[in-house]
Amino acid sequence: MNKMKRVFLIFISVALVSSCNEKKNIYDASGTFEAVETIISAEASGIIKSLKIEEGQQLKPGDTIGFIDAMQLSLKKKQLLAQSNATLSKKPDIRSQLASLQERLKQAQHEQKRTMNMVKADVATQKQLDDANVEILVINKEIEAKQTSLRITSSGITEETAPLKVQVEQLDDQLSKTTIINEMNGTVLTKYAEVNEMAITGKPLYKIADLSTIILRAFVTGDQFAKIKLDQNIKVMVDDGKGKYRAYNGVVAWISEKAEFTPKTIQTKDERANLVYAVKIRVKNDGYLKIGMYGELAF
Repeated sequence: MNKMKRVFLIFISVALVSSCNEKKNIYDASGTFEAVETIISAEASGIIKSLKIEEGQQLKPGDTIGFIDAMQLSLKKKQLLAQSNATLSKKPDIRSQLASLQERLKQAQHEQKRTMNMVKADVATQKQLDDANVEILVINKEIEAKQTSLRITSSGITEETAPLKVQVEQLDDQLSKTTIINEMNGTVLTKYAEVNEMAITGKPLYKIADLSTIILRAFVTGDQFAKIKLDQNIKVMVDDGKGKYRAYNGVVAWISEKAEFTPKTIQTKDERANLVYAVKIRVKNDGYLKIGMYGELAF
């Protein structure tokens, strides 16, 4: 009976060792999960008046998440607009300044017509009619010269306001940037700023990453390197916390062209290999995959 018991225990031990070895060797390479992380920075300077985000929060493109104090920019814009209006008020009123010449022309044309009728009736001479015609030509020349002069003056004043207009457009752009609008789908990973803090252009506000698809960065040995190609489907396994694996379908998104020394935190199938190649496997995230988790590859 004792002999049978010993045989049974030996059999169980062998089975357990075999099971452990199988689990240990079912993967060809391993690595950690990462995501494309984007740091969103302030595009304007001023006191942060609102920042409605928290770490772990899901954001969509177009979400308004806060704003930066824009009082000084608004006041500067009002100043430029007032300056522009003051400059434009100096533009001459062409119609009113030509009114007197237009009236003289009207009278000269009336006199020309009257003289023409008198010549036909032999009451006036041809010279009087010629003088009336010359008078009209002279007035027309004066009107033309006056119009040209007024247009040049008006155009010059308008050009003086062009730099002011550009400055107003620049301020409008800066004012639009005081409203903090999220531009991408993703999860807030880190929040760097708080309400009432001073923001300056380029200061990080938060870090965001789209975790709907996550990247497993793994390392393979030289002999495994020849088995991998871009867009290849690969099985990705993650420990489910219960002694088993959760399997995912992955796609090879990137393969390094240069070998590097094996990272200390990465184990490969052939631990004697000194040089390995980095690969990135794109995996659709079902919510269980997290940045920093270990994953394993099976070719």
